Amino acid sequence: MKCLYYLSPTLDSAHKISDDLHEAGVDDWFIHVISKDDSGLKKEHIHSGNYIEKLDILRYGIIGAVIGFVCGLVVAAIVMVTEPFGSEAKSIIYYGIVILLTCFGAWSGGLTGVASDNKKIGEFNSDIESGKYLILIYARKHMENVIQEMMKKNHPESTLEAVDENFYNPLIGLKRQHAGN
Repeated sequence: MKCLYYLSPTLDSAHKISDDLHEAGVDDWFIHVISKDDSGLKKEHIHSGNYIEKLDILRYGIIGAVIGFVCGLVVAAIVMVTEPFGSEAKSIIYYGIVILLTCFGAWSGGLTGVASDNKKIGEFNSDIESGKYLILIYARKHMENVIQEMMKKNHPESTLEAVDENFYNPLIGLKRQHAGN
């Protein structure tokens, strides 16, 4: 599944795009709009972006978990060498240290992510702040061309800004489209 990023200039245009996508067979769960006007989206019954899309919880959570895992291995190795629990200590102690620090790293990374905008969506912050609407359309392979053709035909005011093949992998950056694509 790919995520298509379209910028729409107005709320009315975003509403019409949402309606046309529904007619094309795209369910509400696969259409999310990000804007500074969340109340306008609710008023028009348009699905707004969720916390996973707006915040960097996943990316920082993964980074925190990796850092926690490495720290856990280091601490477990130090505990193994210094033997504070004696030479007969069970291996579950070392596994517990690694698991505990990995979970702590994921938790603290996630908290950092709550305070950070999603890196991929952040590329559109100036457009969103200027009043535009970022429409995220999650398209299955067989629907991608149908959606793009419908958007070109019915909504020339909206521009395809990016196609993200890895939206659910927060560690990979977003590749923007060139004008005219």
